[in-house]
Order: sequence, then C-alpha cells, then structure tokens
Amino acid sequence: MTITLGEGMAMVLTAAPVRDRRSACGEQDPTGVVKFHAPEVVFGTGSLSEAGFAAARLGARRPLVVTDPGIIEAGWVDELLGHLREAGLSPVVWSRVTPNPRDHEVRAAFAHYLEWDCDVIIGIGGGSCADAAKGVAVLSGNGGDILDYRGVDQVTKPIPPLLIIPSTSGTGADVSQFCIVTDTARSVKVTIMGRALVPDISITDPRLLVTMPDLLNAATGLDALTHGIESFVSLAHNPLADMHALNAVGLVCRHLRATIDTPLDAEHRRKMAQASLQAGLAFSNAILGATHAMSHQVGGLLDAPHGVVNGVLLPHVIRYNARAAPERFIDLAAAAGIAVAGLPGVDAAELLADHVRRLADDVGVPRGLRELGVTAADIPRLADTTLDDACLTTNPRTATLHDVEKLFLEAL
Repeated sequence: MTITLGEGMAMVLTAAPVRDRRSACGEQDPTGVVKFHAPEVVFGTGSLSEAGFAAARLGARRPLVVTDPGIIEAGWVDELLGHLREAGLSPVVWSRVTPNPRDHEVRAAFAHYLEWDCDVIIGIGGGSCADAAKGVAVLSGNGGDILDYRGVDQVTKPIPPLLIIPSTSGTGADVSQFCIVTDTARSVKVTIMGRALVPDISITDPRLLVTMPDLLNAATGLDALTHGIESFVSLAHNPLADMHALNAVGLVCRHLRATIDTPLDAEHRRKMAQASLQAGLAFSNAILGATHAMSHQVGGLLDAPHGVVNGVLLPHVIRYNARAAPERFIDLAAAAGIAVAGLPGVDAAELLADHVRRLADDVGVPRGLRELGVTAADIPRLADTTLDDACLTTNPRTATLHDVEKLFLEAL
C-alpha cells in the first residue's frame, strides 16, 4: 500500500472487506490497529483507455455499463464502449439514471442486468451513476429489494465486480463504501454502507471533468471539501484517512475557483480530480457527519443537488462542531490556506466557516436553503429523518432533534 504524502502523489491499493459493524463505521480499533480500504486506483489523463483491460481482469464477458444521458451526449460512453470492445468484451448499456438515483431506477437497471446475462458492472458518470451501479451489484449478489439493505453491513453475500469511472470532481463514490438511494415512497435518501460496496477498480481520467456544467462542477467540488472536513473531525478519523482529508481540503481551496474561471485548464482539473479521489478515500474510511446526514434529507425531499446543499450547510455545522473538536479545526484551516498560527481552535473554525462560505459564494452556490425550496414547515420532518442517518453516528458533537432543527433554521 502506498499512501499519499502530498499534492503530487495519490495511489492506494485494496484491502479485503470486513463484516463487523465497528469496522464498517470506520471506528478505530482500541489496540490502535487501523483498517484502510480502497479499490485499485488508476489515475491520470487518458486513463479511460485502461477500462477494457481493467474490466477483463475482473472477469468481464458482457459488462453492464450504468450511465446517464448527459454522459452519453458528452461522448464518454462511446469512448468507453470502444475500449471495452477492443478488449474483446460485449458491453450492454443502461442509461436511465437521474440525479439522486431512485429505488425504482435501481430495480429497472437490475432487471436489465438479468435480461442480458451481464457480469461485471461498470458505472461511468457522477455519483448517481456510481450509486446505481452499486445498487445493481447489491441486488445481483443478495436479492430482495434495494431498500432492504439500508444501514450498515446489511450486504452479507458477495457481489459482482465493480469498476467505477467518475466524471465529476467530488462525490468519491468510485472509492467509497457508500451507496445512496432515494426511497421514493418516503421521499428520503437512504444510506447503504459496508466494505462490500468498495469498488474493485476506480479509474479517474481528469478529461471527463471538462464536460461538467458549472453548477455541477461547483457542487461536486464543495462535496469533496465537505468530505475532507467531515472525515477529519469524524469520531472515526485515523492517521491514514487524515492525510487524504487534509490534502483534499487544500486542493479544493486552491483549485476549485480556477476550474470555474478557466474550465479548460488541464492542471486545475487534474488537481480537482485528485481532490475528489483523496476526499473519497478519507470519508470511506473515517465516515462523515452532520452535514451529510442533513443534506441527504434535503436531497431526498426536494431532489436538490447534494453538493450545493452541502455548501449551504457546511459553515453552520463547522461552527456547531467546533465546540467538540476545536483542535482539529486548526489543521483544517491551515490546510485551506488560512493563517491560524497561535489561534484557539474555535477561532480557527470560525475563520474556516467564513472561508467555506466565501468559496461557495465565488462558485455560485446559494446562501440559504430557502433558495433551494426548503421552508420552515419542512424543518421538523427533515430534522427527524436526519437522526436516522448513519452519517450522524460519527459526528464529533452529539446532536439532538432540537440541535438539528436549530441548524436547519440557521441555514434557511
């Protein structure tokens, strides 16, 4: 295993899945032993050309490619299919994925997988495509309905090999143990979590980021920033995840604005691709916190863009959590480029919260949830479902129903 040491290097290889709840939640072993899980990572400009070889190594014959219409229109699926066919494979495409993938979409994709007798599953696109691909894998190996697997380590049987190719710079779904699916009957997002969901191979080609619309670029970049900050202060943080988290925070703060201002600049795109990868490795192993627990509820209720909601909520959660883990925010603020030498942790956290809000302003993210359609009448329901979200378990500061309601009101 090679661990990232700085901005210029990122390569981590895989470890075997584990099944106990403590390990799935990323909690540190009382003996000090750390379990760090990651896929095989292929990273770099032009790396999409490795997809055929990668799928073949996973035993593919007729892989199912899970994607969406935008990725097809951008031309990336045609390029992928060419590489798969060059490797002697017969790919099948399913492309009816929408943002915040719904339970019925996963069911339909799985039916397509069975109809065409597919094997390896390839997700290409944003986090929604990756989550839908993971959902198909869960059903293929375990049966039942995708909503049966909400929670931690409910996927107990082996799943087909997974190859994920991200087209955005933030979700981290290509390296994580998370699968997020919208329960359409209840209008909430459910979290499916477990080491079995860590993909076998992740291919990150920064070229794919160029076709993102500006709002998606901003949203996924802020998602990566949230991953880095939340995983670093998580109750389950560990030294291996910490390195990735801090480097990801620095990369986003240095390069996200530039990808909006100069979208064709290859170097800034490469750095944001690395930020997404490292933030994903961090949160997959250290889990997240209240920002994500709350954001999932807004996304489920209103189908709002996840990263945008994170960008609105994150400064408020930073201030809330600073009382529980002030010293952790000193390192985070320094990684973001803020001069914090000699400052108390609470002050560093306040500066970081302001910094995040300015970054969100600069990339065009609304200042409040009301602009996304949330009303005061929605808050009791949103707060109630937040308490059931697995991400709240590792938030550094305990949050009651009243606390969550207050945070939502502050962010409104």
